[in-house]
Order: sequence, then structure tokens, then C-alpha cells
Amino acid sequence: MPRIDAQSATYKGFAILAFIVVILAGIKTASPIVVPFVLSAFIAVICNPIIDWSTKLRVPRALSVLFLMVFIVLMGLWLAQVVGSSINEFSSQLPHYRDQLVEQFGWIIDKLRTLNIIISKEQMLAYFDPGVALSMTTNMLSGVGSVMANLFLIILTVVFMLFESETLPKKLHFALDDPDMRMQQIDRFLQSVNQYMLIKTLISVATGVIVGIGLAVIGVDYALLWAVVAFLLNYIPNIGSIIAAIPSVLLAFIQLGPAAAGATALLYFGTNMVMGNVIEPKYMGRGLGLSTLVVFLSLIFWGWLLGSVGMLLSVPLTMVVKIALESSEGGRWFAILLADDVNELEPEATSEVACIEEE
Repeated sequence: MPRIDAQSATYKGFAILAFIVVILAGIKTASPIVVPFVLSAFIAVICNPIIDWSTKLRVPRALSVLFLMVFIVLMGLWLAQVVGSSINEFSSQLPHYRDQLVEQFGWIIDKLRTLNIIISKEQMLAYFDPGVALSMTTNMLSGVGSVMANLFLIILTVVFMLFESETLPKKLHFALDDPDMRMQQIDRFLQSVNQYMLIKTLISVATGVIVGIGLAVIGVDYALLWAVVAFLLNYIPNIGSIIAAIPSVLLAFIQLGPAAAGATALLYFGTNMVMGNVIEPKYMGRGLGLSTLVVFLSLIFWGWLLGSVGMLLSVPLTMVVKIALESSEGGRWFAILLADDVNELEPEATSEVACIEEE
């Protein structure tokens, strides 16, 4: 009997893996449809607390949704025009910037030569091409821009999602076999996702504004473009700020010299230290943390699955998976593996780990 049980468990594991592979293959194939839907869902999650707050002030929900959507569309069109022109201009200047950057890196070769390390410029570029960091930024923004071309579809989907947000929790409760038992878990899941996305968005906006103003003061070109990049990549903790800082620091180095590049790096470092280590933990708490390895792997996985939008939403998507796993008994063990620190987990999960260690 134990052998039969082991074989059935193995078959069940393989069946689950095959099921996951089939689902991922379907999502990958249907990514042109899935990506706008996922983006719409996250926009709706961010906007829902604002709609709920306005309804508490006795503003009709339809009117609140209308005003919010008009504001988002106007801001999106203005930002798309400004950032789009900056991207086009920056892309046209990219070969020139790259050549200048390669010339500037000549001092590194001279410095290495004084240390008896002889390396040619061609050999250095074979291992490290600084122009890749600049072109990668434009490619990522272009990928996001191509998705935003379906702006009408996205806004329409967001509007219907916001109208359905009131009845969605009730539908989920009645859709389950044991609504009374699952009700608290569903409410916690929806509340955690809403809280995470709203706070993360506000912090990302503040980060983008500070970076944009700082770069404008320093004198770096395309300050608004780099502010948008900082806002988008701030959704990726730990490594997102590093990725956002690289093109700005390189451009400051090309345009204004090493001192400006150092000031730009200090601006990013100080902003993300304050936002990531002071403001964000104060309002969000550390219970939703992901390990650095999970953040990096999720960036690769969601980027492969959903493209540029998947890279930008990699951590929020992983957070949704983690919160859902924490809300279920069978998946809590996997949520523990995704967490940054066992001591920051919920008491239930921590007690389970303690029991395992005692055994």
C-alpha cells in the first residue's frame, strides 16, 4: 500500500506539472490578448480605492469612474506625447551617444594599462558594450508603448472592472463550495492586493517626481523620460532602481562628465534608500517582502511570458501569487519559499516552520 500511495503521489505531481506547462503555453500563445487584460486589471486595482473613497463621499459611482477615466486618459495622452517624442529623439541620438560613451571609456583602458593590465578597446566591448544599457531602455519603453496602443480597449476594460468590483467578492464567495470558511481568506486576499498596489503606485509616483526634478536640476537631458522609467521600474524592488539608474548615469557621464554622473548616481541611491527603506516599510510593512532571488527570477519569468509589460509587473504579479498562496493551506509552504525572511511571515506560517525545525 505505501508503494502504491507513493506512485499515485508521483503521478499526481507529474500531472500537476503538465497542467501548469499547458496553462503557461496557452498564456504565452494568447499574450496579445492576455497582456492588455492584465494591465487593465492592475489599473482597476489601483483605481478601485479611489472610487470607493469617492462613493463614501456620496458621489455616484458612475460619475466617479467617468471623471477618473477622463483624467487618466488625458494624463496618458499628454505623457505619451511628451515621452514618445523624447524616445524618438533619444533613439535617433543613440548611435552618437554610444560612440561618445565608448570614447569616454578609454580612460578605463588607460587606467588598467598603468596597472599592467593590457586590454584593447575591441576586446573590452566584446565583453561589455555600454550602449546595450541605453538601447535596452528604449526597447522596453517601445514595448510598453505598443501595448498602450490598445488604449481604448484597456480603458473600456477598466471601466467594466470598476463597475464589477463591488459584486466581485460576493461572486467569489458563492462560487466556492464552502463560502463561510473561505470568506475571510478572500477578503484578506483582495484587501492585500489593493493595499499593495495602491501604496506601491504612490511611492513609485513620488520616486519618479523626485528623480525627474533632480535630473532637471543636474542638467541631464530627457529628465521626464528618465522620471517615467524610474516610476515604472520602481515596481521592481532591489534591482529595479539599479536598472533605472544605469542609462541616466551613463548619459550624465557622456553629457556632463564624471561629477554629474556621480551626482546622478547619488540622487538615485538616496531616493531609493529613503523610499525603499523608510517610506515603503512604514506604510506597507515588511510582511509582503520577496527575496532578491525571487525578484530576479520573476523578472525573467514574467518577461518571457508577457514581454515588457510582464517585466514591469513581474513583482506585482508574483505578489498576487504569493498572497493567494498564503491564503490557502496547501500553498502556504510555497509562499514561505518566496518570502524574504521567515521572521517576517505571519505567525501561522512561522509556527509551521518552527515545528518543522523541531522535528
